[in-house]
This record gives sequence, C-alpha cells and structure tokens, in this order.
Amino acid sequence: MRIGKELTAVVTGGASGLGAAVADAFARAGAEVCIFDWNGKAGRQQADFLECGFAEVDVSDAESVAAGLKIAAKQGSVRVLVNCAGIAPAGKTVSRGAPHDPEVFEKVIKVNLLGSFNCASQAAALMAASDPLGPDGERGVIINTASVAAYEGQVGQVAYAASKGGIVGMTLPMARDLAQIGIRVCSIAPGLFLTPLLEGLPKEVQESLGAQVPFPPRLGDPAEFAALARHIVENPMLNGEVIRLDGAIRMAPR
Repeated sequence: MRIGKELTAVVTGGASGLGAAVADAFARAGAEVCIFDWNGKAGRQQADFLECGFAEVDVSDAESVAAGLKIAAKQGSVRVLVNCAGIAPAGKTVSRGAPHDPEVFEKVIKVNLLGSFNCASQAAALMAASDPLGPDGERGVIINTASVAAYEGQVGQVAYAASKGGIVGMTLPMARDLAQIGIRVCSIAPGLFLTPLLEGLPKEVQESLGAQVPFPPRLGDPAEFAALARHIVENPMLNGEVIRLDGAIRMAPR
C-alpha cells in the first residue's frame, strides 16, 4: 500500500514524540493524516503545523475513539492506523513497604494496551467496510507500538512492561483475525529514543544512555521510527510481526 494523497492515516499520540514523527513523515509523503491526542492544545498546534486533521481523543475510552474515527473518516477512507499514544509512570511492585498503586497500574494498561486495542479494533471495522486495493486485495494496515520493555522490563517498569507485553501478545492473533479481510497488523518495539521523556534529561545523561546502545551508540531519532512505520505500510509481506528497533540493545535491570 503506497502512502499518498489517496490514503488516510490515523496516528494516535501524534502531538509529540514518536507519533509526531510518524504524522510528519506521512503528511510529507502526501497522505491525509488525522492526529489523535488527549492534549488538545498540543494536538491542534501539531495539526496546524502539518495542515492535517485533529481529534481530541482519549484512547482508553471506546466512545471517544469512535467519535475521533468519525472525524478522521471525513478526510477519506481510513486505511492506516499507527498507535503511538502511551504513558510510562514508574513504580515498583513494592516500594518502601507499600504495594504498587493499583490505580496507576490500571491506568497504564488502559491507555497503552486497551487504548491500542480500542483504536485497532474500531479502525479495522472501518477498513473492513472499504473496497480492497491492489492485486492482494489489501484494505488496511495497523501498526502498534510495543517496547523493548516488553522483553526486558527494568526495575520500576512493571506496569509499563505489562502493557507493552500485551501489545506483543496481541500482534499475531490480531493479524490472523484480520487476514481474511485483507488487513495487516505489525508492531514496532523501540529501544531508547529521543522522545520528550528523555529530552528533559541533561545532555550528559542523554549521551550516557545513548552510549549503552551497541550500534549506533546514540539515542534513536523518532524519524527512524517513522521510516520503519512507512516501510511496514508499503511492504505487503510484513504481517503479524513485532520488529525491534533498538540498535541491538538489551536492557539491564537498572
């Protein structure tokens, strides 16, 4: 599926970080892009900058997702969904004798895992009703964002790692569910990328983190994540796969 003006792509978490890079790359390639983000101000600013669509969406709320997809559908038939919305609060299973806050754990699961599922399942229903494209009869592509934490979650990442492990686990069965209607599903598991979370750290800390990456020994550029997302959309044999994008890093416990 070629990215161009005939293709409408929804990017969740598109106001910043990896999502903003994906929205930018797809818009520059000519696609109709609709950003979903729960930060209305930042989302509108990014949408104005890219001259694309925007919907203020809480991905953990199925009704909010449905309303957002109605807005996106006005731009054209939704063919691509890239799920980048996510949160990453730190917390140990037990800290200073107290158990992990169950409400925090639940919120991380709701935003990262349930949010990705809400958007994927509802977008897939829209794609399923669309006309097939090309010789393979493809109707759409869904890309979820996992993390290397799904495999090597660090101290304090129990909630985040659980949420991203769930994304890894649903990738293949979702691809199998949707194969008969021509919808592909892949996930990207990024390592250490220069997102807003890391941008707030001192330069020397950023460099220290980047040096942990075997090669290239630096933090990933969100544009590199976006380039892989574009390749997944355009390569019809990529399906049911979780692709690590991490410079060969394997995270230590701390």
